[in-house]
Amino acid sequence: MSLTTFPDDWQRALCVVAHPDDLEYGTAAAVARWTEEGKDVTYLLVTRGEAGIATMAPSEAGPLREQEERDGAREVGVEEVLFLEGFSDGVLEADLRLRRELARVIRDVRPEVVTTLTHAETFPGGGLNQADHRAVGLSTIDAVAAAGNRWIFPELVTEGHEPWDGVRWIASSAGHTPTHEVDVTSTFERGVASLEAHREYLAALGDDYPSPRELLGMILGDPDSTREDGSPTRYRWAAQVFER
Repeated sequence: MSLTTFPDDWQRALCVVAHPDDLEYGTAAAVARWTEEGKDVTYLLVTRGEAGIATMAPSEAGPLREQEERDGAREVGVEEVLFLEGFSDGVLEADLRLRRELARVIRDVRPEVVTTLTHAETFPGGGLNQADHRAVGLSTIDAVAAAGNRWIFPELVTEGHEPWDGVRWIASSAGHTPTHEVDVTSTFERGVASLEAHREYLAALGDDYPSPRELLGMILGDPDSTREDGSPTRYRWAAQVFER
C-alpha cells in the first residue's frame, strides 16, 4: 500500500493515549525520528494503567507503570510526560469532562500535530480495540476543535487557558485506513528499547507474549519491502491523518 509521507514542516507535537505502553506499540518509533530532527514532543496519558496488571493491586501498578512510561519516553527523546488526574483505567468514557481536560492540555502545549490511537472497534489484524482506546481516540479528535474555540468550555479561558487553533494535523494510528507514513527504519531499535522499558507490565503478560522486537516487527514492518524469508527491510509508522 502506497502512503503519503507525513508532513515535516512543524515543530511541536502532542501524543495522546489512554495508558502507559499505548504509544510504544509503534508511535514511539516515529517520535524517535521526530526528536532526532529537533522537534518537540509531549506525551499525554489519560490514566496510569493501574488496572492493567492482573497480579498487582492498582495502588502499586499505577506508580510502577507511570515510571515505565517515563523511562520508555526517554528512550525516544521525550522528557515531558503528562498525566491527567481523576480518570480511572478501564472505565473511560468519551464525555464532556474528558474532552474538556484534553482541550485544556492542547491549549497549554499548543501543538501543530496531535496523535492518538484509532477509535475503531477493531485493529487491522481483527483484534478488538479496548473501550479506553476508543474513548480517548474519539475525544482527542473532538478536543482539538474545542481547544480552538473560546466559546466551547469558556471556563478554560477564565482559568487562563487561551484558545489554540494551531493544530494542523491529527494522526490516528493503528486503524484500518492509514493515509500517511513515517519511515522509521533508522529509529526502529529505539522504538524497541522504548517498549522494552515496560518490563514489569510485559512480564505480567506471560512468556507466550511476543517480544518487543517481534511485536514491533509485525506492526511496523512494511509488507511491500521484505526479504526472501518474509522479514522486513523497511519499517514505517502508518496513520490516518486529518488535515485542518
